[in-house]
Amino acid sequence: MKDNHKKYIERTFYLANKGLGNVSPNPMVGCVIVKAGKIIGESYHKEYGKEHAEINAINSVVDKSQLKGSSFYINLEPCSHHGKTPPCSDEIIKHKPKEVIISNLDQNPIVNGRGIKKLKNNGISVKENILKEKGLIINKRFFKNQITGLPYIILKWAETEDGFIARKDGSSKWISNELSRMLVHKWRSEEAGILVGVNTANIDNPSLNVRSWKGRDPVRIVLDPNQKLKSKTKLLKDKGAVLIYNKEKNKKTNNKNFIQNKSFELQHILRDILEKGIGSLIVEGGAKTLNNFIKEGLWDEARVFVSNKTFKEGIKAPKFDTDQYEKIGDNKLYTIFNHA
Repeated sequence: MKDNHKKYIERTFYLANKGLGNVSPNPMVGCVIVKAGKIIGESYHKEYGKEHAEINAINSVVDKSQLKGSSFYINLEPCSHHGKTPPCSDEIIKHKPKEVIISNLDQNPIVNGRGIKKLKNNGISVKENILKEKGLIINKRFFKNQITGLPYIILKWAETEDGFIARKDGSSKWISNELSRMLVHKWRSEEAGILVGVNTANIDNPSLNVRSWKGRDPVRIVLDPNQKLKSKTKLLKDKGAVLIYNKEKNKKTNNKNFIQNKSFELQHILRDILEKGIGSLIVEGGAKTLNNFIKEGLWDEARVFVSNKTFKEGIKAPKFDTDQYEKIGDNKLYTIFNHA
């Protein structure tokens, strides 16, 4: 039976991952319903604010009478509170399954064991911690939000073979190759926000959206303490929303939201970003911004492309000790995790 538990929990992971990029700041959740050794229903949380995985899975079952005495497999404890949707635990109880098998406890303080307690109080057997460590990785963004009150941070940059992130004038187009840039657009679609410093915004004039991949654009964020963002940049001229953190003013004009932060402490800004519902960020530069995140330990992953180009001089890239990489065309991709 334990092996079956793992098999079906693995299936919930697969389903949960289908919500990547669409459910933040909610967790990614999959649900599989089993009766007499067969899957009779399954689904996942598809979009923030919409039905949760358990409700979608129940709705996928044609004959609802089959739910009585069934086994529910869910990678995360079902919610027990009224949020944008009713409590999933109440809906599960209504159909009288014999058991609920869960990978992870929900770290949200308003849930955190209450869903499990409600199930048990209604005579439903609950098994916890099936493939717990893998479940934690699936929802690494959500758990980081709940435990620290900060977004999950992914640093990303491209550097030359001789270790430069940009030329002396700050320009960096294009160090990486076309395949690498397509992968970056995929990554952007998976995160809730994207952040750059004002120098990168002015010099590279990026759009910071998803063009080479199908998916949702992240919320664009600029760190601009002294209001140096040029009016001709794409970020100010296009119609998309931008959050611009600065020391001087609070003002919203044409979808451009200037947010005052007088101390301009990075951790304080990140807390405000999470409060705005942005649970993860991909930080794309420049060198000063990346080094500030690294210096303050405010990062979770670094994804670094190393090309076969050389600059001989310029702005040095941050340095990490690792020799593990994968090939992306003629580029190397290093992925480093912050275990501090």
